Amino acid sequence: MSDHLPIAGSIRASGIRSGSANPPAQLEEEVVALFDLLRHPVLRYLIGIGLPAEDAEEVLQDVFLALFQHLRDGKPRDNLGGWVFRVAHNLGLKRRGSVAREAGAAGDESLPIPDPSPNPEDQMANAQQRARLLAVLNALPEQDRACLHLRAEGLRYREIADVLGISLGAVSASLTRSMARMARADER
Repeated sequence: MSDHLPIAGSIRASGIRSGSANPPAQLEEEVVALFDLLRHPVLRYLIGIGLPAEDAEEVLQDVFLALFQHLRDGKPRDNLGGWVFRVAHNLGLKRRGSVAREAGAAGDESLPIPDPSPNPEDQMANAQQRARLLAVLNALPEQDRACLHLRAEGLRYREIADVLGISLGAVSASLTRSMARMARADER
């Protein structure tokens, strides 16, 4: 299967069931199918969050061992792709922290731990950017602000139209216009 298929659709296409408990051999086949499908995307993600490739491989093995145990125990099978990424994220962050602590304890300077807080210049630039965006937001017409707020809350265009009693086209135009204004303010 291609790495470019959407994960949820790929899982369905792979034949992974979301039904009742399966015998261990069948569970193993399901986990192997998911491993084949998600190995590369999960590895890319783990490396992207700062794990060395060797540690990312180890975390990947731990994730799929945990998946096998999860399925063997009859736990929920809803959104297994999301479950795999959530577990990979959590285990990856733990591993990254332990690697950084080990490097710090050994006095190894090869893995510097960056200060996560922004420097004073970045703080000032961020504050100015927030102030510009807030000023643009407050200057928008009431309907445009309402559309933006509802979209930010996760409502779909049709739902926003229903809530505000406007047409779908009006929602689209409002959001497009508002986002263009916000983007222009963000560029300054």
